[in-house]
Amino acid sequence: MKFSQMPYARPEFEETNAKLVSLLKKFKEAASADECFAAFKEFDEYFEQVDSMFTIARIRHTLDTTDEFYDKEKDYMDEVYPELEEVSQDFTQALLDSPFRKDMEAKWGALMFVNAEIERKTFRPEIVPDLQKENKLSSEYSKLIASGRIEFDGKVLTLEEMGPYYEDPDRAVRKAATEAMSAWFMEHAQKFDSLFDDLVKTRTAIAKKLGHETFTQVGYYRMQRNCYDKEMVEKFREGVVKYIVPITQRLIEEQAKRIGVGAGKMMIYDTDFMFPDGNAKPVGTPDDIFAHGKKLYHELSPETAEFIDFMLENDLFDVLTRPGKAAGGYCDSIPLHKSPFVFANFNGTSGDIDVLTHEVGHAFADYLARDTYPSDLRSYPMETAEVHSMSMEFLTWNWMEGFFGEQTKKYYYSHLANALIFIPYGTMVDEFQHHIYEKPEMGAKERNDLWLELERKYRPWLDMGGVPFYEEGRRWQDQGHIYEDPFYYIDYCLAQIVALSFWAQSRKDHGAAWAKYRRFVGFAGTKTFVDLVKDSDLPSPFVSDNLKIVADAAVEWLDKQ
Repeated sequence: MKFSQMPYARPEFEETNAKLVSLLKKFKEAASADECFAAFKEFDEYFEQVDSMFTIARIRHTLDTTDEFYDKEKDYMDEVYPELEEVSQDFTQALLDSPFRKDMEAKWGALMFVNAEIERKTFRPEIVPDLQKENKLSSEYSKLIASGRIEFDGKVLTLEEMGPYYEDPDRAVRKAATEAMSAWFMEHAQKFDSLFDDLVKTRTAIAKKLGHETFTQVGYYRMQRNCYDKEMVEKFREGVVKYIVPITQRLIEEQAKRIGVGAGKMMIYDTDFMFPDGNAKPVGTPDDIFAHGKKLYHELSPETAEFIDFMLENDLFDVLTRPGKAAGGYCDSIPLHKSPFVFANFNGTSGDIDVLTHEVGHAFADYLARDTYPSDLRSYPMETAEVHSMSMEFLTWNWMEGFFGEQTKKYYYSHLANALIFIPYGTMVDEFQHHIYEKPEMGAKERNDLWLELERKYRPWLDMGGVPFYEEGRRWQDQGHIYEDPFYYIDYCLAQIVALSFWAQSRKDHGAAWAKYRRFVGFAGTKTFVDLVKDSDLPSPFVSDNLKIVADAAVEWLDKQ
């Protein structure tokens, strides 16, 4: 079914909650293992129907944040979903307490129950009003970003449409574009500050009601961290500072010389510009891009061929930027229709191609897992999901010439170099959040000063170029995950190490690397991240020396280009 034809009906709270309560009662009263399995299936399938309606509404809201109908549906969802969470959590507790738990573990494995134990730690009925408030604040942030309009180059542009100007070969254009973007954020600085103040206070209140002094551990529970803790993440961050930061500093210095700004003179508005004759940009129209994307996935494997046909035939992509559309990109899944959905904002940069690799990596994993049962085993923590997407970026390198033509070598270099350069930034985002939630009483200036302090630690080469948004330490306010998905961002960094390992193996034997990736993805949510990495004989990102090994392999390749 095409996405536009998927019917939407609001799950009315009274009716939905009553149905879930009755299905929960049926599960609790099961007198045999067979009755238990049947009742579980009934609850699981009904909840998926409800979740699918909310997902359809959420996607349609991001497609046009000015659509009054879906704006109201999003507001409704922000209010109702936390209320439905109570019966969902009651079901989770009943699952854990079931006299037939051993029967279920024997059939579905123990990990589902480990995850259920974690999930139970994220909810109590008394936090429902706080969850509703948190949802509302996150939605306000999303709408504020989507509302961004900047007068530049004789046009009125969205924040997403400004992207190409940050890569313009003319340094004056890059500087002017960055200053125009800065002016918009500074105009709304007080709103960004107050939204985040309220989010930190609300999340801290949630944590205290759940029995924690700070939100940090709750954030870890929400991210379903089932095989590593904050101490292991801290060790990872130390490894990044020790091994990755020096390498990326060298890459930045080489970039400064290459683009002619000189060592020590790399400004914030130069960082996206990689080559003196301009960055690699995709050739052709969006239709051309999708035509080659279809060819790519038809040649990659029979499964990816079937998958991309399904996506294209059912209009499961929306990638053109337009006023009112939410910023960024994502992949979501609609279980009722067994359909992934890819959302993005094309802007004429190489990032457009990353949509057809990164977000499609997510979508392909969702597609493969579509028949996995129970639904809990179709889902996995985000560091695993990001391995799916980031690795797909590298495993599709052999087809990049069809997107970039004569600029392909530039794309290879910038893609690999930026994968390394990203890791310190992503790690900095994570440390920033740890400090914020460990000291929630911080004011706006303290937060910005903290960000600047971490910039000096993780990106010591960066000169803010006199641009107020950056000089004041407000760069983090353009990172939606900090507002909407706390503690998510380190998942990208952990996954990048694994993805770089897939890249190195694909350069030696693409077929073997693809087979290993396919096996990794095929486990869906049945293994933890640590076990998946071990099962695939990949270097663990939690071993600091592995960071050096992985980064050195990439740098060795870059040095030969």
